[in-house]
Amino acid sequence: MPDIAVPVALAALAALMLASIVTFALRAFAAPATSPDRLVAELRLAQVAALVLALMAGVSVGLAIGHGPRPDLSVEVALGGILFLVAAIAPFQDPRLALTIVAIGFAAHAVTNVMHRPGLLPSDLAAEWYFVGSASLDAVVGALCYLPLLKR
Repeated sequence: MPDIAVPVALAALAALMLASIVTFALRAFAAPATSPDRLVAELRLAQVAALVLALMAGVSVGLAIGHGPRPDLSVEVALGGILFLVAAIAPFQDPRLALTIVAIGFAAHAVTNVMHRPGLLPSDLAAEWYFVGSASLDAVVGALCYLPLLKR
């Protein structure tokens, strides 16, 4: 019988991250466009999303480092480092720009996850379901981060 503890734990973590992003995104979307509360809600969403993006970048780097020194893993570590820098820079921007930056960061992470399936990046770092699930979560979170900007 396969061990399901890791997929269950990752699914629970993904659900918690998604619930927090949904909560902050809906607060920002519901606030009136001219209200100062809107600006505060967008900034909070950008800050929480940046933390989630930094966590995702750390997981990418951790998966690569956990597989020992191989030349093909340096690209994975570099991409994770770039995403971490994006997550670190975003909260210090104007909320509208910060949400755009974070949404682009999640889209970029989704693309890198998809690149593992055809073999453009190492595919043995994690199970196939992990890359598919992570790319799906990234796409949803990126869209939720951009949602409040559509109301302006």
